[in-house]
Amino acid sequence: MGYGGIELVVALLVRELRRLGHHTVLFATEGSPGARGLAPAGWGHALGSLEGAFREQAYAGRVLSELRYNAGSFDIIHDHVGATCLVGLSLLDAGRLVHTVHGPIPEPIETVYQSLPGDALLIAISESQRAGAPDLPWLTVVHNAVDIDNLVVGGADTTEDYLLCLARICDAKGQRHAIEVARRTGLRLILAGKIEETPEAAEYHERYVAPAIDGDRVIHIENVCGAEKARLLSRARAYLAPLEWEEPFGLSMAEAEASGTPVIAFPRGAAPEIVVPGVTGALVHDTDEMVDAVRHVEDIDRLGCAESARRRFSPRVMAQNYVRAYRQMLGLETARSMTTSPALGSDPANA
Repeated sequence: MGYGGIELVVALLVRELRRLGHHTVLFATEGSPGARGLAPAGWGHALGSLEGAFREQAYAGRVLSELRYNAGSFDIIHDHVGATCLVGLSLLDAGRLVHTVHGPIPEPIETVYQSLPGDALLIAISESQRAGAPDLPWLTVVHNAVDIDNLVVGGADTTEDYLLCLARICDAKGQRHAIEVARRTGLRLILAGKIEETPEAAEYHERYVAPAIDGDRVIHIENVCGAEKARLLSRARAYLAPLEWEEPFGLSMAEAEASGTPVIAFPRGAAPEIVVPGVTGALVHDTDEMVDAVRHVEDIDRLGCAESARRRFSPRVMAQNYVRAYRQMLGLETARSMTTSPALGSDPANA
C-alpha cells in the first residue's frame, strides 16, 4: 500500500546528509537508489513470517561482514533495522553506534535494548516514545520527516467534502470513531489502508468497519500511494486520527498537515507533538469533540497549516538534527578518551 514509512524516512535522511556534504554509505536491499544492496528485493515478500526472520538474519550477517571488512572507515554507524543487527553491531566495535527506535517499545523489545552488550545509544522519534521507556540509553529525540517535495498543498478552492483516515485498519487506529464522526457530520469518509493481518484486526474490521462500507458514504481503498495519496491528503476537509494507542510518531498526520489538511486527533502518543491546535488542527478527547472540531475545521488556515508542518517536518531539519546527534556522540567519545578528534572540526557525520 505504499507503506514503507521507515524506508522513506531513511531515504530522506541519506539524501539530505549527502546534500549537506557528509560521506554516507547506505546498506539496503538491491534496487534501493544510492545504496549498497545486500539483500535481494524479493526477500520482502517474507516479512512477518518465519522465513522472513531467517532472511533478516542473513541480511544482518551480510551487513556485519561488510562493516568488519571496512572497520575503522566510519565515524558513526546508524542502525534502523532493530535487534537482529543491533546485537551484532554492539559487539563489532566498527564505529560509534546509534539506533533509531521506529516502533513501540513493549517489554520484550525494551529488554533487548537493556541487554545490549556494547555502548549503543538510542534516538527516539518522539518525546512520548522516550517517556514510555525512560531508563533506556537515549541520546536525543529526532522527529521524522515527510517527503514534502512529493506532497501537494491544497487550498480552499480544491477542498472536497470528505474526511480521510489513512492507516492500517485495526482497533489501535480507531476507524470506528471516524465512521461515527462521518455519520454525524454528513460527510463522506475515505478509509485508506490495508486490514492488519492479525485475528484481532480481522474481528475489528468485521464488527465495526465492514458493515459501514457502502462505496458511497464510506469508501475503503486498500492500496494508495504516489500521486493518488498526495491528492487524497490535499483535498480532504480534515484528516481524522482517533488513536486508541500510544502512536510513536504518525507520519500520515504530518503528511496531511504538510498538504494543508488539518488533523483532528485524540491526544495519544506523539499526536500532541505533531498537531498544533488552532494552526494545524485540533486535539480532542472523544467522538463528540471530534464532531465539533470537524464542524469548525474551516477556522484553520490551510496554507498556514502546510507552512507550519513543512517547517517542522522537512527532511533538511531532520538531517540537521541527526547531525547534531552525531556530533554529540563524537563529543562523548572524545570526552572518554580525553583527546581532541580532528573530525569534530570538519564533517563528523560519516554514517
